Amino acid sequence: MTIFLFLDGGRARVEKKTRLKIMCALAMGAGTAGYAGAAQAQSSVTLYGIIDAGLIYTDNQKGHSAIQATSGNVTGSHWGMAGHEDLSDGTYAIFQLESGFSVTNGSSRQGGRLFGYQSYMGLSNDRYGKVTLGRQYDSVVDYLAPLSFTGHHPGGNNLAAHPYDNDNLNNSFRVNNAVKYSSASYSGLRFGALYGFSNATDGFDDNRLYSFGASYDAGPLSLGAGYFQINNSGGTNTDGALTLTDRNFLSARQRTYGAGANYTIGSAKLGLVWTRTQLVGLDAINGPNSLGLVQNGQGASFSNYELNLAYALTPALNVSGEYTYTDGALSTSSGAHHPKWQELSVQTDYLLSKQTDVYLQASYQHIASDGSGLSADISAQSISSTNQQVVVGAGMRHRF
Repeated sequence: MTIFLFLDGGRARVEKKTRLKIMCALAMGAGTAGYAGAAQAQSSVTLYGIIDAGLIYTDNQKGHSAIQATSGNVTGSHWGMAGHEDLSDGTYAIFQLESGFSVTNGSSRQGGRLFGYQSYMGLSNDRYGKVTLGRQYDSVVDYLAPLSFTGHHPGGNNLAAHPYDNDNLNNSFRVNNAVKYSSASYSGLRFGALYGFSNATDGFDDNRLYSFGASYDAGPLSLGAGYFQINNSGGTNTDGALTLTDRNFLSARQRTYGAGANYTIGSAKLGLVWTRTQLVGLDAINGPNSLGLVQNGQGASFSNYELNLAYALTPALNVSGEYTYTDGALSTSSGAHHPKWQELSVQTDYLLSKQTDVYLQASYQHIASDGSGLSADISAQSISSTNQQVVVGAGMRHRF
């Protein structure tokens, strides 16, 4: 067996390249007289990542204003490796490993996991799509999130998640133990499904998740829809589809579904997204801020209506914004409540190069709590002591 190792470009020094590719060609020949051919395969591994660092000003966090150094205001800082091996006839063995981290202190995110973003391997075919196994995104993230403000080019806005990221459009959780099918593109149509196993010996549906979705791109028009259901995310099984550090809610059942559309007119892109989340047997809203509301085990729901717009002023300068109205229903020990959120976010992004950009962003949230005990709570911030909260951020990103 002979092994050939190539560094991309064939040079010891790589100029103006932000991805390191190691190409390995394996050529195997036979020494026996009766063997007429040689098997041959080629594989590649790509190292990549995004670093996002900035500053955030919040007017009210538990009654006090704050200025903080932050990581991942627009895009979560992460690095990863993606690889494939050509098995011939348009079929490939593939893998992807992604690790989230905080650039401000170097710690791992996603509960300290080595590869908390994604970790999977599988098979891909140019005609039929791919099947993968591991820790992966659900179909709402794959097919609907790209149409939302948090998923827009040039990279979203982590401050603009819908309340508690109740629909997971901002990727608050990934799915463990997941088998996933993703189709190829058929004249702009893509579809897929995922199943996250509970891995419990005495409870097949104890902390499991299943999901499906589709998208369609036709010139300036993009459409998308997705659905997922989680069973018993609040149980004792911490080795199932969702881990405790990933869960937005602890409930007997969560159903989330929605649809959206984007339409491009010249340099402008207009988007509409609707999602609904229904919770049965809700024990806690257990997002990043741990609200600690006393639930009565009944349920809650969130209906989100989002209008978003992005406009390229120049090839390097982009402005975008969104308005979201969220109609909630929440049953606690104090009774039934109908909180309503309004959120407005704006952002401008300037490309210094193909790999580096700087940004400014601002978000405002107002809640009519209807006696629920909830206060304003913009994504990734500590809760406000009132029904309003303002966050302003600035930072820089670098891709490699």
